[in-house]
Amino acid sequence: MSEINKDLLKELIRLDVPQEDADETRNILTTCEDVESTLGNPLVTLDEKRGIIKKLFPESIHKFMIDAVRGGQAGIIAGVLEEYSDYLIEKDGSIRAVVRYVTPLTEPQQADLRKFIMEKFVKDDVIIEYVHDPDIIGGFILNAGDVEYDKSYRTSLRLMRENLHGKAAEFAGHADEKTISSGKTGDIISVLKTEVKDFDVKSGATETGFVTRLGDGIATVRGMNAVMYGELVEFETGIRGIVQNLEDKSVGVVLLGDDHGLTEGSSVVRTGKRAGIGVSDELLGRVVDALGAPIDGLGAIKAEDYFPIEREAPGVIERKPVSVPLQTGILAIDSMFPIGRGQRELIIGDRQTGKTSIAIDTIINQKGKDVICVYVAIGQKSSTVAQVVGTLKKYGAMDYSVVVCASASDPAPFQYISPYSGTAIAEYFMSKGKDVLIVYDDLSKHAVAYRAMSLLLHRPPGREAYPGDVFYLHSRLLERSSRLDDEHGGGSLTALPIIETLAGDISAYIPTNVISITDGQIFLESELFNSGLRPAVNYGLSVSRVGGAAQTKAMKKAAGNLRIDLAQFKEMEIFTQFSSELDQATTELLDHGHMLTELLKQPLYNPLPHHEQVILLYAAQHDLFKGIPLKELREYRTELMSYIRTYGQDIISEIDENKVLTDDLMERIERIVTAFEE
Repeated sequence: MSEINKDLLKELIRLDVPQEDADETRNILTTCEDVESTLGNPLVTLDEKRGIIKKLFPESIHKFMIDAVRGGQAGIIAGVLEEYSDYLIEKDGSIRAVVRYVTPLTEPQQADLRKFIMEKFVKDDVIIEYVHDPDIIGGFILNAGDVEYDKSYRTSLRLMRENLHGKAAEFAGHADEKTISSGKTGDIISVLKTEVKDFDVKSGATETGFVTRLGDGIATVRGMNAVMYGELVEFETGIRGIVQNLEDKSVGVVLLGDDHGLTEGSSVVRTGKRAGIGVSDELLGRVVDALGAPIDGLGAIKAEDYFPIEREAPGVIERKPVSVPLQTGILAIDSMFPIGRGQRELIIGDRQTGKTSIAIDTIINQKGKDVICVYVAIGQKSSTVAQVVGTLKKYGAMDYSVVVCASASDPAPFQYISPYSGTAIAEYFMSKGKDVLIVYDDLSKHAVAYRAMSLLLHRPPGREAYPGDVFYLHSRLLERSSRLDDEHGGGSLTALPIIETLAGDISAYIPTNVISITDGQIFLESELFNSGLRPAVNYGLSVSRVGGAAQTKAMKKAAGNLRIDLAQFKEMEIFTQFSSELDQATTELLDHGHMLTELLKQPLYNPLPHHEQVILLYAAQHDLFKGIPLKELREYRTELMSYIRTYGQDIISEIDENKVLTDDLMERIERIVTAFEE
């Protein structure tokens, strides 16, 4: 409640307005909208408003009404009076109940009902309002406090219909000609008899509330005082929502769907469940929305389990160090910024610099490596997501991948929950001991969606209008990525979050937040991209905080001082760009740097296997490519690897099996490269 409302409530309590007068005033204001609008109209004089108040409302409330109207608070009087009624009921140790019926209750039934409510809620008295409601067909519905006891025929019939539909679908799914010919179709009749027999007991108590404000995908719900943060609630139209705000007398709920049919006063029921998603192995190869429903037109997905989208991250005791590499197939990354299974490596850069391409290359490179991949598209165009799915299918990567899509046309709540839903799917496979890779594309749009949702929930804005918990938004998501020890299944979850920067500003609010959460970042630069260096990795600003722990010994030895060599080359290139005469050592350093830069260029969707990376890096670092013109280097390396696959299969097998560069192996690599040159 706002400070203004509290002041008005205190004034009502001070004046000690009788409850009958307060209820009468509230009924007039809610049933006659013209009265409230007239009292709030600035064109109507105060004397005219005073005359209306004295003519229509009880004398005990005149002073309160005049003071509120004078202060321009006519529009909130009804709400304050409702708060005042609740205060008086609680003060008297009473409770208000509403009974909706078709056939009036007899006096003994009314007495039993009053006794039941008083015992249930431990109150000294109960105020019962009886409302005739023919829509419930028969029986009655009792609303007391936040609890609804639904003993109506309407609800019993609905439950019966739903159960029969489920049984019929199950029967149809298992029926065959043999079953039908054997006369077992009578089973459905027995189900129907059971349902009719149990008709009178198909009801129960649920904690309910009602909508007080609705708009922009957000509903303010009064009641449900025991509801949990993040709990799923169900509206009377069947649409669901997630509780996001817990206030004094109401809760803020984000709607997971269209609010068509909902109005102020619509009922809301607690489900008692946290928001979650159905998971199973059938998700592999599918495209689903943020709620796990298929959107690829390939039929329904049968769920084996239910995983909550919000889940506590594994503790330190459950984890083990990151030591197994997750190869991206991109030479520049695997050699200098290695990613390990269980790591969180940020991909950051301006738009159109190849961020998504790195993630897709990494997914394609997991083929045959027993790694499940989850790609979460947040706020992307549907055409872009379709293109990504088409690429994954083309390279055979959809067989071990799941795509979770919350496109730009979806409401903000769907974009908000999509990365959590994707992580729940990934955790399902991780719980089975699998290694999982998840890509969040991208968390910048995720933060924007959360900002929009938070502002609609009236949360106070902070820096750049983001809410104060926007850091926690991403930290609780990325902390779930880990490598578990053998006692807890031994699975791993590797995260590749993507962040879009503006004009290369990595010191902006959201980029610095995510950089501080992750275990390193791959920074892609527009200038490098436009100059033809693809992938456009900035070797100075990119880093992996896991480092050599996520590299094989062969890769570590082959890469050597690659990053230092490139840094020296970059510095020397800038220093000598205006010089005309260079000494031999400087010329060799520049030639070596140009050769390395050209070697690290890699076309799209062409990830390199581990053995090829090791051989190329070793050859480059030991001047085996010296004297080859830069324009011919790409064709030369392609022909070299083709030659080695033909005549040096033993070298490839030894690198893949042992992942170590022995002296003998290095000597054989040098011999075969020399033989190819000759």
